Amino acid sequence: MGIVSTGRELSPPCTDGSWVFCSWVFCSWVFCSWVFCTDNASHNAIADEPSYPILPEQRSLQLRSPGQLLQVAVPQTPRPPTVADPQFDAPPRNLTLNEAINITLGNSQVVRVLSGVTASTSGRTIYDVAITNTTIDQQKGAFDPTLRFNNVWNQVENPIGIPDPLNPGNTLIGGTQSEAFGFDFGLAKKNLLGGTSNLGVVSNRNHITPGIYPLDPSDRTATEFSYTQPLLQGGGKAANQAPIVLARIDTERSYFQYKQAVQRSVQGVVEAYWALVFARTDLWARTQQVEQAKFANDRTVARVESGDANAGDLAQTELALENFRASLLASQASVLQRQAALLNILGLPPYEAERTVPVTPMLEELITVDWNQINELAQRERPDIIELKLILEADQQRILVAENQARPQLNGVALYRWNGLEGVAPAGNRVRSNAGDFEDWSLGVNFSVPLGMRAERATLRQRQLIIKRDRANLDQGLHNMQQLLALSLRNLEQFYAQYERYKAVRAAARRNLEQQLAQYNEGIIQFIVVLQAIVDWGNSVSSEAQSLTQYNTEIARLELQTGTILQEHNVVFFEERFRSIGPLGRCGKDACYPRSQPPSTSVMRYEEGTQPSEEYFDLENPVARKKPDDEDQDHAKDLDPEMDVEFEKIDKNKDGEMSDEEINDLLKNRSALRTFSNFLQKQLRRE
Repeated sequence: MGIVSTGRELSPPCTDGSWVFCSWVFCSWVFCSWVFCTDNASHNAIADEPSYPILPEQRSLQLRSPGQLLQVAVPQTPRPPTVADPQFDAPPRNLTLNEAINITLGNSQVVRVLSGVTASTSGRTIYDVAITNTTIDQQKGAFDPTLRFNNVWNQVENPIGIPDPLNPGNTLIGGTQSEAFGFDFGLAKKNLLGGTSNLGVVSNRNHITPGIYPLDPSDRTATEFSYTQPLLQGGGKAANQAPIVLARIDTERSYFQYKQAVQRSVQGVVEAYWALVFARTDLWARTQQVEQAKFANDRTVARVESGDANAGDLAQTELALENFRASLLASQASVLQRQAALLNILGLPPYEAERTVPVTPMLEELITVDWNQINELAQRERPDIIELKLILEADQQRILVAENQARPQLNGVALYRWNGLEGVAPAGNRVRSNAGDFEDWSLGVNFSVPLGMRAERATLRQRQLIIKRDRANLDQGLHNMQQLLALSLRNLEQFYAQYERYKAVRAAARRNLEQQLAQYNEGIIQFIVVLQAIVDWGNSVSSEAQSLTQYNTEIARLELQTGTILQEHNVVFFEERFRSIGPLGRCGKDACYPRSQPPSTSVMRYEEGTQPSEEYFDLENPVARKKPDDEDQDHAKDLDPEMDVEFEKIDKNKDGEMSDEEINDLLKNRSALRTFSNFLQKQLRRE
């Protein structure tokens, strides 16, 4: 570096144009930054921070409109069925219960559960377990070696003022230039005992001008090995690996939470399926009631016109008809709601071109349940009980950490260092120290402790109390498990007993209907008695179907309470993997890691059916055994309830309208009464 002679005026710090160059570079950088920020300010989304050198203050609310957010394509489907447009005439699609469960499991990226007449998300997905599994490696990362590699190039020029020996009134500005290169290498590794090993290499090269020095340039090196071992707090394998064990427990908890959601989903499919079967059976029964009420009302209208009945009789039949129509509307809505709930939990859109028809027959035998066996099975297999056990295991690990942290800090330290020096002597020859000539070592024990250790002791007490609390929660979980098992067992036997009783009621209702119809044909009783018999028969069909569907649904619920519903349906989980960045980073080959854990779609438990499930209830004409005579069939006339009743004269030529007297005679004729029996046979026959 040159010497500049100065008087009282200051000269530029350099005369080689470097100051001008630096100023030009700085101005260019400012200008380019301003152009870049100005150009991008109009293109960046409002959610991004503006790229200004100095970010402005946020002095207003900047909220994006919904149109500026991410837009997702919604599947376009036709209008779903409603009571105004039930679409019952759509082509049927037979659906077995096995297929329904398999479709649900295949669409279970997000697990859905049944909630009344709809399905909602359980909050669990097939990715949850794999996501939680990553925390194990995150905790293991604390024991991975850490590599440090630093390089530093420095140039330092220090100007100094010195007296001018030739002119005492003048000052010369001079200085020295120091060029240095620093190299720092380190490798540290923590072990499961809490100790930390460290290997380090440090090298510094210096060159100073102007001047003559013993070594210039000089290289100073040091290689050291150190080890620090906690003896009390932070020491021990159990306390140091506790975070890894906790991460594994959290992964298991995530798995059993996901498994419980899938179990509830399978049980929900079974419940939705049988609920649809009952709704369809109830709809059939209510439809028959409406048809009979319409016929009765039309017949009463004709009798009123002929003077054989009064307005009170007509009002009674009209009221019965409207009540039956209201019940039919509710049954139609129930079918649509139950069908929509089944499609929802299956993961299908609310509209389908084909009408879903359940075809799986229901179980009609009473299953035997071993009370002690299902209790033992439930405490071993129920995911919620397993989760409570895992929580206790996690508490044991956390109390190990708390006990370790409640100790004083006592660390043993050891260090050994090899120092070296080499450089160029003024004569130009290179000299260096011999290996092992200069060595450092250090041994020590470090101790520190908070007086009283209030925070640590409080944390330990907290963990001790948490263990007692979670143990009580486990006892409560077992208590609740037994109560739910007892409830399912009571419901199971209750629903089956009700099914047997309603089955007997249905048989009695059929006999009653046949008897009342026979007496009505003889003119012994009024038609309202026959109508009541039809109502009782329809209600008995609905009650029988409801009790049997409840029984089959309760079987699945009992399997859910024991935690074995997936095993009973042959549902297992398999691991899907994906490639991601491996230990060698972007320069190496990607490694395979867990991605998701979807359930299998191999349910083959239930019997395959060939007809609608409600047909297994023997939905047939309740008066099918009452066959009219051939002579009566020749004289019988079918009545269309949708059209006005028109009476025609019946004679040899079958022409001309009947007079009022002939109509009255016809209403008294038994063959006309048997027309109602033919109507029942036609309307109650399953299409």
